[in-house]
Amino acid sequence: MTNTRPRTSLLGAAAAAAAEAVNEALAAAHARAMAAPAPGPAVTSVPVPAPVPAPPKPAPGPMLGLLLRESGETLIDQIVRSVAARIDDRLLRGGARMPSIRAFAASHGVSAFTVVAAYDKLVATGYLESRRGAGFFVRERPSMALNTADSALLAPLSRVQTSFDSKPIDVVWLVRNMFRQMPHQQMPGSGVLPPEWLDGPSIANALRAVSRQNPNLLLSYGVPQGFLPLRQQLQHKLAELEIAATPEQIVTTAGVTQALDLVAREFSRPGDTIFVDDPAWFLMFGSFAALGAKVIGIPRLGDGPDIARLAELAALHKPKLYIINSVLHNPSSTSLSAAKAFQVLRLSEEHDFIIVEDDIYCDLHPGSAVQPATRLSALDQLQRVIYLSGFSKTMAANLRVGFIATSPERAERLADRKMLSTLTTSDIGERVVYKVLSEGLYRKHADRLRARLDGVRAKTLRQMERIGLKVDGSPPAGMFVWADAGCDTNVLTERAMAHNLLLAPGSLFSPKQLPSTRMRLNVAAMQEPAVWRFLERELS
Repeated sequence: MTNTRPRTSLLGAAAAAAAEAVNEALAAAHARAMAAPAPGPAVTSVPVPAPVPAPPKPAPGPMLGLLLRESGETLIDQIVRSVAARIDDRLLRGGARMPSIRAFAASHGVSAFTVVAAYDKLVATGYLESRRGAGFFVRERPSMALNTADSALLAPLSRVQTSFDSKPIDVVWLVRNMFRQMPHQQMPGSGVLPPEWLDGPSIANALRAVSRQNPNLLLSYGVPQGFLPLRQQLQHKLAELEIAATPEQIVTTAGVTQALDLVAREFSRPGDTIFVDDPAWFLMFGSFAALGAKVIGIPRLGDGPDIARLAELAALHKPKLYIINSVLHNPSSTSLSAAKAFQVLRLSEEHDFIIVEDDIYCDLHPGSAVQPATRLSALDQLQRVIYLSGFSKTMAANLRVGFIATSPERAERLADRKMLSTLTTSDIGERVVYKVLSEGLYRKHADRLRARLDGVRAKTLRQMERIGLKVDGSPPAGMFVWADAGCDTNVLTERAMAHNLLLAPGSLFSPKQLPSTRMRLNVAAMQEPAVWRFLERELS
């Protein structure tokens, strides 16, 4: 994409820039004339009108973080997105004056035409207003009250307030910022790989192949349980993990997020207890709380959960479900040992709870020779364990294809639950994933991803150590590092947002949402020098 605009818009930009230059020149000349002593004899003084107060001056220096010319996003759109985000997060208050076009252009190394175009877009979308002769100002925006349901959902997730009193750092805050389409170089707290690491050509080829099929197949619903050839392909994939499952035991979903929601709705009721790891993937805390469940964290150690604490809490609360990452735990990238796996299964049987094994990072694990790992589903063969996985992390998040593998009876119940909530998932997306898997290219793609992560992980860990970030037991696999910054990472995250950098503070990864010195860092998104400069400056 290039910075192109219609001719009329370019002329308008040129006129605006020229007018501003003329005004500034006239103002400077007038100031010099007023300051110069008048020649000739003294004259009787005349009343001088009181000076008109100048409009408030914008803060000096650059407003935004680094603008990236090679990011694939135009400079105009980067400015629009960044300024809008600062206004949304109350870093720029209503009524604040924006820097002049010339000042903004000079401080950020862009042309006046680029700034005019960006300001025009911000005016059109209601973020800024133009005042003739005065410049651009942040538009006063009416506050929008949450309805009762939204307030109830956000209440348990809004305990940690930032200095911007209307914007707490909570789960919703992090997810909202992740979906602002910031360049991945500015999102070291993100949970995905950079787009250029993924195999876009294979996805495009599969889409073209699917589009050439019988059009009638693409115009109707699929089946609630999912595209049968894909489920047959998944049967082979699971067999490689030593998990025996027929296609009838597999239900496709719109990613692991929907899979967790279906399982929680089907096998728990309001007031029931659901166990999660602590720390763990943050999104499910709010989702389960919205269902009326009591969410309790089980301390996660280097080789799995704290078994003594799990036994104690299971006897006390009698949970219905325990959600666990056996392999490449999010956020620590640790994996479950065989000894811990047997103990978890024993407690599941003793206290009669279902284990939900989230294996979304399955294809990033290099094998037990590099990092010992035991899958509960392989030991249990889907009796007390429900297995979840998908392809959003390694193939394409936009396809939204995940799946559940479980006993035949549970699979039938979950397919009915899925049908009642969403009818079916996207048959087109499932056909695309099937095409990619069945052609045999995905295995080589996964090998490349693991090799690329290995290539940046060691260097990233060394740089972390150099600037004072601590990691307990460097993970030999996966994309995440659970780093200790030695300070409140909520405060650090606030400061990072002021520089257009997205961090993931440790408080969000615990059901208790308490302040933490930990944060999750994505080694694949730690290659931007501006990220390291910020962290080194703040942690020193």
